[in-house]
Amino acid sequence: MSALTVDHSSAAGQEWDDLVRIWEQTDAPEGCKVEIIEGIVTVAPPPAWEHNDAADEVQRVLYGVIPRDWAIYQNLGLTVPERKGAFVPDLVVIPKAAPRGEKGYSSAGEARLVVEITSRSNANHDRVEKLRAYATAAVPLYLLLDAWHSGKPTATLYGQPKNGLYRVLDTVAYDNELPLPEPFNITLDTSLFPVA
Repeated sequence: MSALTVDHSSAAGQEWDDLVRIWEQTDAPEGCKVEIIEGIVTVAPPPAWEHNDAADEVQRVLYGVIPRDWAIYQNLGLTVPERKGAFVPDLVVIPKAAPRGEKGYSSAGEARLVVEITSRSNANHDRVEKLRAYATAAVPLYLLLDAWHSGKPTATLYGQPKNGLYRVLDTVAYDNELPLPEPFNITLDTSLFPVA
């Protein structure tokens, strides 16, 4: 992963505008993910097959339970200006009527569920910085699929955001079931998630 730094000496509002402009104009190779993580524009390589297969498994289950006026996106930009963040989650469940920014991204606070799947090269971003940002934006549920967690793949569901922090609702090792509460009310079979 490479990072582009930005001059942080300007006023806060101008700084965010500059970050977003650089984010929007970054010409990364096709398939790469460009994000702003705590004020730094980052470029991550395309995910591995196992990463995409895990996203596919979650998406298949979610389509069976979400209302028709909600959508599941794999490439929707979500912003959290308070944390100097602009992310492209692996999956996001969001109402189709959610307000959209000029460039097609939305405020992370509009999401109902965000799913991040760790990659070896950037797992800590998903575990730490994005966790804080999604909690700050009050995303009701954050699902972290972490195939690189201490050599033992885990699925952790965070919820009940308050004051920029989440409560851990459940953590299971892969090969176990993980329930997702309302409004989804489903159980994910983590044995279907591949591990590299």
